[in-house]
Amino acid sequence: MRIAVPRELTDGEQRVALVPESIRKLVKAGIQVTVEAGAGGLARSSDAEFIEAGASIETDPSRLWETADLVVKIHAPLQKAAGVNGEVERARNGSMLIGSLMPTRNAEAMAALAKRGVTTFSTDCIPRITRAQSMDTLSSQATIAGYKAVVLAADELGKLFPMMMTAAGTLMASRVFVIGAGVAGLQAIATAKRLGATVEATDTRAAVKEQVESVGGKFVGVQGAEDAQDARGYAKDISKEFHEKQAQLISDRCAANDVVITTALIGGVKAPTLITEEMVRRMKAGSVLMDLAADGGGNCTISEPGKTVVKHGVTICAPLNLPSQVPVHASLMFSRNLTTFVLAFWKDNAFKLDLEDEILKGCVVTHGGEIVHGATKAALA
Repeated sequence: MRIAVPRELTDGEQRVALVPESIRKLVKAGIQVTVEAGAGGLARSSDAEFIEAGASIETDPSRLWETADLVVKIHAPLQKAAGVNGEVERARNGSMLIGSLMPTRNAEAMAALAKRGVTTFSTDCIPRITRAQSMDTLSSQATIAGYKAVVLAADELGKLFPMMMTAAGTLMASRVFVIGAGVAGLQAIATAKRLGATVEATDTRAAVKEQVESVGGKFVGVQGAEDAQDARGYAKDISKEFHEKQAQLISDRCAANDVVITTALIGGVKAPTLITEEMVRRMKAGSVLMDLAADGGGNCTISEPGKTVVKHGVTICAPLNLPSQVPVHASLMFSRNLTTFVLAFWKDNAFKLDLEDEILKGCVVTHGGEIVHGATKAALA
């Protein structure tokens, strides 16, 4: 089997899907790996390092796709109408593709891949079960995003995070409020705490209280939060009454803190509206709101995805694709996830496409010329 690693074409993307460390493992298992020239440059992985790891280098992107049995990517491939090069059109009939495809957001590209007879696996759809944890790119990249969000917020805030006792007097610690205690939220809490801030957090799932406290945060919530978690461990839509109570809590805590970091996504992809413009008006002048759900539409009604703006005296940051800003470790983690996935189904020198397997069944999007992922089908209806 030949695995192909193309250069990512999405604007601003600096990561690469496989790094030399992983390629060594794949080559040792008997898999051929070809990397597009320059694919790892922004992630500090040179062509020479890929060659040393056992990969070959291909300068022609079209040939890379045409000769691949399995293409590994960070993002969904671009269509000809969506970007210059048309990755979808290069995919070979009968080949496979894996990456964080976000299929409901890229439903048209998935439909085009289905027509081309490509079997696709989306790592953000991998079920949250114990044996799949080390394949979960959604979680690994959320870890990076949670860390980076705090670093950016600290840079934007006109105050120091830790309490300091100086000859000029005592400087009180900054206060940070994190909304959403998933992987990104927990990492944000831990990072803010390490920087010396006073940290509190909320989530609609009361079950995460212990996790928040374990990384140094204080949990604040409303009664009934235990009902707001689905069978997979994700937050789910909540009742009107509960929403009103939670909204009041969020409004009050936003007004009391210097930095607010929102990380809430339903099902890992859909951003619920949590902060209104009126809530922003109540926030302290000079405070910072970091909306980590911008990729899913944003948790704040006045966030502008991809931009940093100042409104009502509050700096509102809505960064897109934060993991790309930490390309070395983000690539390393993503690469390890993909390698674990591939090797888990590599048996007798072949990739075993067992669609009855719980992991494959959960993350397959297209197969046999059709879209087989229910949510993606619905997105196209």
